[in-house]
Amino acid sequence: MPNEPQRLKIVDSPSPNFGARKAVPGLKPVSYVVLHYTGMKSAGDALARLADPAAQVSAHYVVDDDGQIYRMVAEEHRAWHAGVSYWKGVRDLNSVSVGIEITNPGHDYGYRDFPAQQIASVEALVKDILARHKLSGAAVIGHSDIAPGRKIDPGELFPWAHLAQQGIGLWPTLSGTKHLVNSENALQLLSGIGYATPLSVEQGSDVLTSPSDCIAAFQRHYRPRKIDGILDAETVALIQTRAASASAALS
Repeated sequence: MPNEPQRLKIVDSPSPNFGARKAVPGLKPVSYVVLHYTGMKSAGDALARLADPAAQVSAHYVVDDDGQIYRMVAEEHRAWHAGVSYWKGVRDLNSVSVGIEITNPGHDYGYRDFPAQQIASVEALVKDILARHKLSGAAVIGHSDIAPGRKIDPGELFPWAHLAQQGIGLWPTLSGTKHLVNSENALQLLSGIGYATPLSVEQGSDVLTSPSDCIAAFQRHYRPRKIDGILDAETVALIQTRAASASAALS
């Protein structure tokens, strides 16, 4: 398989902000794909910041509004996009992931829908990464998933449900049948999915989050119409369904 399909039309825009990946036991150098929004006024501003040595941030790719893809850091290197984070016991997500920044002003500068041509390029790029690194769609997560309470991107307008239909990510769909609602094990299930709940992260850790932060992060991804950090019956049912779909993906 070639390194990249021609249809991706990737433009190199190198950043000096990268390092060597650090080995994480049990994981491949690329085990996850983390999606972000840039949260800046323009793509030019984002590209400049991600290439500024003083900023000490970067990403492997940036996807502009018009669908243009910029490669800033080669995938074999460790880009600096995740920051303080946690997922499935891993605290150095930068060493085991590819980071993709998607241009959007974000909540500080006028958060808006993501253009169709932009999402089409995200879809093509992520599918290519998953295929080359032999990963399932479950490997695709958001910045808010790995940093609850600290980050909220790519946000509630990001089309996670649509991408899941294309094999990118998992999406819990509640059927018309009655679900067993047991809020007592909801945090345990969130921990099993990957979130940094107090059950999965030791006290005093720099990634320790509150239960409500983790619940809100889950809602932002899987129930974006109402994000309140409360374990209502629908949220519990969605957590149970998402946990079951993750287990089925691994079986």
